[in-house]
Amino acid sequence: MPVETSPGLFSLLPLALALATAFKTRNAIFALLVGCVVGVTMVGFTEQGLMFNPVYAFSDTLQAALDGDFIWVSLIVIFIGILFELFKSAGVISLFAERMSRRCHTARQVKTTTWAMGFLIVDDYFSPLMTGPIMRPLSDKARISREKLAYILDSTTASVCVLIPFMSWGAYLAGLIAVEAGPVEGLDMALSVFANAILYNFYPMLALLLALLVSLEKIPDVGLMRRAERRARDEGKVLRDGAMPMVSDEGDDLLAVRREEASLFWDLGVPVIVVFSVVLVSYFVFGNMRIAEAFMLGVLYLSLRLVSNGVLASANELTTVALRGINSVMPAIVLMGLAYCINAVTGSLGAADYILESTRGLMTPGLFVATTFFVTACISFSTGTSWGAYALMIPFVLPIAYDFSGGIAQDPLVYKAIAAVVGGGIFGDHSSPVSDTSVLSSVGAGSDHMDHVLTQLPYALIAGGLTLLLYLLV
Repeated sequence: MPVETSPGLFSLLPLALALATAFKTRNAIFALLVGCVVGVTMVGFTEQGLMFNPVYAFSDTLQAALDGDFIWVSLIVIFIGILFELFKSAGVISLFAERMSRRCHTARQVKTTTWAMGFLIVDDYFSPLMTGPIMRPLSDKARISREKLAYILDSTTASVCVLIPFMSWGAYLAGLIAVEAGPVEGLDMALSVFANAILYNFYPMLALLLALLVSLEKIPDVGLMRRAERRARDEGKVLRDGAMPMVSDEGDDLLAVRREEASLFWDLGVPVIVVFSVVLVSYFVFGNMRIAEAFMLGVLYLSLRLVSNGVLASANELTTVALRGINSVMPAIVLMGLAYCINAVTGSLGAADYILESTRGLMTPGLFVATTFFVTACISFSTGTSWGAYALMIPFVLPIAYDFSGGIAQDPLVYKAIAAVVGGGIFGDHSSPVSDTSVLSSVGAGSDHMDHVLTQLPYALIAGGLTLLLYLLV
């Protein structure tokens, strides 16, 4: 007979096992597979009792989880891999590194340049996937660990997105605020409320500031990041022995391919302009960023140019380069697929609902904002999605905030509550191994994913702890 009771605390078991296995083995793919198998078994037993078939259940869960969103992200990653291989074939990676090295003479300059690029490419998926491959050769040459590069990429993606109200994150959050109605009348007013809340969005501000200070070497490295940086600096190993980087470049010197006819403008600048133009035009004209299509057009342009110039002599050679690019990002796609699966499993088990119910009593006026940040961070960490945490928390938090403010939307408490939700979601994005943006930062940096998570976690906890303190004091 099927089990009718809610799993309660046990709804967190698949994620807890995945995290424990990941921290123990440092193998994110194996860890997520363990969590998925346990979660699917729990869901199957809950819904079907002893009659369920675990093999069919796992297959059905994968098919349901790997939906259009997964395909969209996978397409972006695949075409990023192809585009980067085309850049290497064109010889512009080594040329760009040579030109940039004249201005970025030190590791500090490379890190701060990477940090600054996060403000030029304002998209949580687009930013690490574009900035990472461009800066990775310079970072390797400067003996910066891949873990440090991934940390800088991850800290300047979603953090920047939520501080700019007119981008996709602002539109999404304004929509959630508007749906709750109450004293908010229409989307324009909701966007205004969200914009006013940015002043209290302490976590992304602190995350950006901390990443800048780390890049400028104004504060020392902490935890496992110190060991990673010492290894890269003293031994020249940007990856630890036994690491499984999300982008495979084993035995491949990124600076080895040189071509006298390579042009930074035509072979690097124009593809980047094509990608940026498509993203910006699609957003401002159609209201939807066509990131996958942008990279497809970038790949098409550079492919035609390299074939017409004789750099790639035949269709077979072009296909070989494309397949090499796809193969290089396969670990990331497998990891994302398992992350989507475990997110679906924890959703079916009601993990987020359990966290909400367990913390409902903490929603008192004195602890309201700090508790909101903490609960949202827990949900985002558990599910690996900040947007999902926002969809759960905004309807829960706003009515309480309006009640405390006397039904006034333009109230500092309402602004702080919204900011706490936003910042809590970003914390989960930064610290969870199953966060898609963290995975993509590992892809962009060519880092082992669990190495990225473990080295970044202390910085996320520092920023999160300071944020909680500020919400309690301000």
